[in-house]
Amino acid sequence: MSTTKRIANPESNPRVKAVFDDIRATRKTDFINNFWYALAFDPTLLETTWDEVKRLMGTPTNIDPLTKEMIYIAVSISNACGYCVHSHTAAARAKGMTDAQHAELLAIIALAAKTNNLVTGLQVPVDAAFDAT
Repeated sequence: MSTTKRIANPESNPRVKAVFDDIRATRKTDFINNFWYALAFDPTLLETTWDEVKRLMGTPTNIDPLTKEMIYIAVSISNACGYCVHSHTAAARAKGMTDAQHAELLAIIALAAKTNNLVTGLQVPVDAAFDAT
C-alpha cells in the first residue's frame, strides 16, 4: 500500500512528462514502473532521482551494467526493499545474469550478513592494515 495517492494523469505536468519521456528513451521501452509513478507527486524529487539513476545506472562507468545491478540487488536485500530486489533482479537477468550467478550472489550476500553479524556481535577491532590513512 502506497503512502501517497497516485496522480491520475501525472504527465499533464510538463516536468513529469519530460522525465517519463527520458525514461522511455533511455530504457528504450514504453514501460514506466510504479516507482516513477509514485515519485511523480513531487516533480523535483522525480527529476533529481531520475538524474542520479540515469547517471549511475544508465550511463557507462567503470563498473559494468550487470555488476551494478547485482550490487543493487545486494543493497536492496540488505535494506529489505522487496520492490527493488524484484526490479533489479529482473534488470540483472535482462543484462545476462544466469541462475548460477544469481545463486552465487545470494550465497555471498548471506555470507556477508553472517560475518557482519559475527564481527558486530564480537565487536572485533579493525586491523590497522585496513585503515587507509
